[in-house]
Amino acid sequence: MTAAAGDAPAGDAPAPAGGAPAPADAAPAPAAAGFDIAEFLRNCPGLPGVYRHIDAEGNVLYVGKARDLRKRVSSYFHKTHDSARIAHMVEKVARVEVTVTRSEGEALLLENNLIKELAPRYNILFRDDKSYPYLMITGHAYPQIRFYRGALEKRHQYFGPFPNAWAVRESIQILQKVFRLRTCDDTVFANRSRPCLLHQIARCSAPCVGAVAATDYARDVRDAARFLSGRSQEVLDELQAQMMARSAALAFEEAAAIRDRIGALSRVLQAQGAEAAGEHDVDIIAAAVKGGMACVSLAMVRGGRHLGDKQFFPQHVEEASAGDVLAAFMVQHYPGRFTPPAIVINQDLEDVEELAEALSGDAGRRVSVIRFPQEQRRLWLTMAEKNAAIALDRVLAERGTAQARTRLLAELLGIDEPAAGFEAMRIECFDISHTMGEATQASCVVFHHHRMQSGDYRRFNIAGITPGDDYAAMRQVLTRRYEKVAAGEGVKPDLVLIDGGKGQVEIARQVLAEVGLAEPLLVGVAKGEERKPGLETLVFADGRPEIHLASDSPALHLIQTVRDEAHRFAITGQRARRDKARVTSSLEDIDGVGPKRRQRLLARFGGLQGVRRASVDDLMTVDGVSRELAERIYASLH
Repeated sequence: MTAAAGDAPAGDAPAPAGGAPAPADAAPAPAAAGFDIAEFLRNCPGLPGVYRHIDAEGNVLYVGKARDLRKRVSSYFHKTHDSARIAHMVEKVARVEVTVTRSEGEALLLENNLIKELAPRYNILFRDDKSYPYLMITGHAYPQIRFYRGALEKRHQYFGPFPNAWAVRESIQILQKVFRLRTCDDTVFANRSRPCLLHQIARCSAPCVGAVAATDYARDVRDAARFLSGRSQEVLDELQAQMMARSAALAFEEAAAIRDRIGALSRVLQAQGAEAAGEHDVDIIAAAVKGGMACVSLAMVRGGRHLGDKQFFPQHVEEASAGDVLAAFMVQHYPGRFTPPAIVINQDLEDVEELAEALSGDAGRRVSVIRFPQEQRRLWLTMAEKNAAIALDRVLAERGTAQARTRLLAELLGIDEPAAGFEAMRIECFDISHTMGEATQASCVVFHHHRMQSGDYRRFNIAGITPGDDYAAMRQVLTRRYEKVAAGEGVKPDLVLIDGGKGQVEIARQVLAEVGLAEPLLVGVAKGEERKPGLETLVFADGRPEIHLASDSPALHLIQTVRDEAHRFAITGQRARRDKARVTSSLEDIDGVGPKRRQRLLARFGGLQGVRRASVDDLMTVDGVSRELAERIYASLH
């Protein structure tokens, strides 16, 4: 049996069964000098709450929750730990801080917040992913179905959450095929004069032009909501009754259309295993550990339909068991998010009842945690376990390849292995992008821990230079980037790549010397004569000869990956900046179009291209645009 993560670190044993106190003659484990363990434990309350292990420098080493703070904290110092990692942590503890809460549910929420805020070195850490997407049915008189991510409002209906955007869009396609609900924005809906292509291909009933009665459309919306809520059989029964009624009235074409909808809905339910579902909303969680890595596969069942899965790869799991990882995931994933009434897991958890109680308190209703599911849920759990194992094998293979590429590149360039290993080697790459000197922008991308780190990417708007002067742009971006690093505000890279040849590399060398940065290895990636991948030349700032790598060299592939990512990041940002400037300029030049009218035009037609495609009559539908102004706008843009 394993303890729930958050009650004890990965690899640590739980407190004695039943929460019994440590034996009186148990000698406390050694801790940092100056920390009186016995005195602290005498004053530590036997109440629920959160504890924090802190080192001499004030860094939080570990955050955990406990039903009884005194018993849990004492377990760290009154026994020998099997895990060398946890024993090492205990030796670093200079003090322990505790926060008492009213319940274990409150402790769960506080622990989750502290872990996300502090990212302690000895906690199993899951990346705090952005909010999950929902499918929304708007509160319009003729509701729209749409993808949604964000805060929920009472005037709309929401279904989900879904594991990813693809699952939402697949559900929207199902609702279009079966219930023919609209997906267009309200502004488009209000200004249609004839049905769109979706109506012609039987994906929308065209309420915008009155092709469907309001009562019939409302019934379709109600049926779609029941389908998403798991009441699919009710919908099928009603469709069956409607088909028979149409057939009895000799309306055979209408009966055939309803028959097709029944067939489409039945195929969806069969494909997603919804017919055998016992609970409408269930999460299936499977954890796997291998090769010093872990994977958690989360499968979501909503409304009795299996919507797909999502994999998570936590940090700090070197000695963790699959049970530790799974418990840590539940502690960090659910608080503050939608929690289904049933959660199926593939590992035994020591404190599963307390965890279920805490999740129930957070959710405001009973949450069951099920270890040994039956029937359809068992099939879903088996599938989640396979997905976790497959994903973990894939990531391990990719990590092995990435490690080999990083090592080969370091050996090729003569970079010494960092104290923390080649995983700590940091590469920064710069690129300049502009359109004939317009809207110049520079990018900086970062490669670290054997992969691109998109959270560290930066874009720099370049100003005050001669348009098209790439050397001046490179000087400006490198100065802005490395002045702060030289002053101690940031991380110095081991390798700086410049997308360019000798000229750009020389500018980079001068900048690093001017800002006083102890020179990292500086390499330019010059394109070959035909500018084809595989023909690149590496240009060095330290005077060593240029080199050409074989087209199949893993080191070259890594350089190409980083260089191409810098180019992609620069050009996408530059195009967005350029287009925004052009939109503003094009409309600002038209007499009578101020900021408010410009905003209304762009919102109404979805951007400058939409405004250009609009006719004079279409332009007149915008508030504040007269025929004279509409004709002037049309003439200016054509």
